Amino acid sequence: MKPSPLPISIDQLIHGKSVEWERIEYKEGWNPEQVLRTICAYANDFHNLGGGYIIIGIAEKDRRPVLPPKGIEQNQLDKIQQELLNLGRSAIKPMYDTIACPYVFADRHILIIWVPGGEIRPYRCKTSLSAKSDKWDYYIRKQSSTVRATGQDEQELLGLAAKVPFDDRYNQSASLDNLSLRLIEEYLKEIGSDLAGEVSEVSIEQLGRRMNIIGGAPEAPFLKNVGLMFFNEHPEKFFPVTQIDVVFFPDGAGGDIFEEKIFTGPLDRITRDALSHIERNYLIETVIKHPDRAEAERLWNYPYVAIEEAVVNAVYHRSYEEREPIEIRIMPDEIIVLSYPGPDRSIKMEDLIAGKAFNRRYRNRRIGEFFKELDLTEGRSTGIPKILRAIKKNGSPKPHFETDDDRSSMIVRFPIHPKSRQITGEVTGEVTGEVTGQVAEKTIELMRILQKESLGRIDVQRALGVKSEAHFRENYIMPALDKGLIEMTQPNSPNSPTQKYKITRKGRRVLKKAKR
Repeated sequence: MKPSPLPISIDQLIHGKSVEWERIEYKEGWNPEQVLRTICAYANDFHNLGGGYIIIGIAEKDRRPVLPPKGIEQNQLDKIQQELLNLGRSAIKPMYDTIACPYVFADRHILIIWVPGGEIRPYRCKTSLSAKSDKWDYYIRKQSSTVRATGQDEQELLGLAAKVPFDDRYNQSASLDNLSLRLIEEYLKEIGSDLAGEVSEVSIEQLGRRMNIIGGAPEAPFLKNVGLMFFNEHPEKFFPVTQIDVVFFPDGAGGDIFEEKIFTGPLDRITRDALSHIERNYLIETVIKHPDRAEAERLWNYPYVAIEEAVVNAVYHRSYEEREPIEIRIMPDEIIVLSYPGPDRSIKMEDLIAGKAFNRRYRNRRIGEFFKELDLTEGRSTGIPKILRAIKKNGSPKPHFETDDDRSSMIVRFPIHPKSRQITGEVTGEVTGEVTGQVAEKTIELMRILQKESLGRIDVQRALGVKSEAHFRENYIMPALDKGLIEMTQPNSPNSPTQKYKITRKGRRVLKKAKR
């Protein structure tokens, strides 16, 4: 049987990787009435999570799949798919089409029904498929259950009519030519989707519809905003100021000197590149040796996990209708992550600060979906608790969360660890970490030689007057490389005979401080 065309791997679904359990429902056998209600609930997408998946042929126990699967008879697959088509046209309003994908798992036939969040919600369906029944109801998902929407839930669902999150809307100014097939293929390969093997066999429109980044009628397909955000090289052309600005103030906000680096491109790329830039240039490990015990104390000026979560959250939750960048300010004593707008008004700041806030309505349901598949976020309001855990583990001061009465922006401040060196602090601490001050002096001497031009190992070794290659590498090259003070001109070929070394921007800053 042909592999599943889903934009996610079967392993991610069966074993719950990148997809929350509440977005997956297992059914041992085919029960059209129960399946219809779950389809209606996923289509309503009450919490803006991106819909869900129904897996027919696998039983469930304690919200987990019972493996190996029982499976369904192969001759039933076509019949079930035809019934699904009829249900979508006669038993749910507005009309809704699911995506049914036969698959072989553990030598058993199963059927995966993909139900993306609907574009014209709210949806309601027949409460019974009996010929005598004419009652219709709205259904939603609550945790891992499908329930009938009543009372306040029903009113809130009705209030969502035509309110499709911005990232899931059609972009009428774009064409299918604006999608990059290369970016799509790279993404599908990274998440392990079987659809990656079909990229060269299907049209870009078929591929986009399977990934739910293209919608509309067959004669007039439209790209969705999320498709342009992830699979176009320059999404900022469609969503101005879609960028991350990393600004370093070595002398503080009142100083005259600052360094700025702007990251533009697909959302996953700029998120990773900005984080890599921060980690490489501004995160410093300090090792403190104690005379009364053998084990040294290791700490970071800022824990990477906390900074990563704050940046990912900013990209995930910002408004792409506002022309304001995400800004990350690096100060001598703190890192600030600024994004627009702030958290939803329904979230109490005291709950957010305590890591107990739960957001019922996500601004961008599809961005979160793609980020989860790329393992960039867990979703489900876990960002703040994860930040607080990382801060506590590193022994850092608690971060500060700030917004205004209008919730027009969100600011997260990370104070530097009190025992850590400042980024503009003592040179020995910046250069070496746990190595001795003597090695720090050697590293500075190495940078002085490389500040004018890039040189090969032999030339640098000769200029330093060091005879032993092993000594040179261990005491000069490796400490400087480890701290990002110098870099190779050919990083992918470290043993190349034409390899040279050059000073980095961070190295020049440290060298400038040393001269003072």
